[in-house]
Order: sequence, then structure tokens, then C-alpha cells
Amino acid sequence: EVQLQASGGGLVQAGGSLRLSCVTSGFTFDDYAIAWFRRAPGKDREGVSCIATNRGSTYYADSVKGRFTISSDNAKNTVYLQMNNLTPEDTAVYYCAAGFSISIPTFFETWYDYWGQGTQVTVSS
Repeated sequence: EVQLQASGGGLVQAGGSLRLSCVTSGFTFDDYAIAWFRRAPGKDREGVSCIATNRGSTYYADSVKGRFTISSDNAKNTVYLQMNNLTPEDTAVYYCAAGFSISIPTFFETWYDYWGQGTQVTVSS
């Protein structure tokens, strides 16, 4: 059974930091790209960051560049999203997703096969 378990969300003040984790199981981790998406209240889901299948390429939405860092621990089948200098605009439910054999980072949702349940991030001003 494929599982993506996102965790690490919470309530933080503006300027603070959080680290999200996406623990995966049930598929060959090295064969999948992992991405983080988020959905803010009243808005469509949007891509935040992704790391390609070969773990050599990463990609960030303009809104988070320089503040967020995606990384992976292949030994733990886990991808992290370090989020620094958070703003209220980062408030959203954050989801991780896995897509098979995506060698070029992308936010095309249809390319992602599996999705986690989401973790809430709330940034207060």
C-alpha cells in the first residue's frame, strides 16, 4: 500500500520557521519525484517545491524562492521542506505528492500519482 505521510505543520509567527516531512512507503522511492503543493483558504492548490527523480534537480515557486529548501533522505524514504521567514501568505494546507520517473521538476498535478493527506501551516502576523 502506497502511503505519503505529511507532518510538521503548526502555528508559527511571521518570520518563524517550520520543517515539513513527507514519509513515504509502498513504492521505490528513487523512482519517484516528490513535490510539495499547498492550498490556501479560498484559493486553488499550487505547487511550492519539487525534487526530481534523480534528486539532482529542484524547483521552487517564485513566492518561496530563497526562503524554502527541499531535500531528501533516501535512506529514510523521506522528503523535507524547510520553510524559513514565513509570512501569513504561506498559511495553507501543505500536501506532498509522488510522481513516477519525473526527471525534470514540474508542478503539473496530473503527473503525480500519489498524494498525502496534508498538514496545516498557519502563520500569524
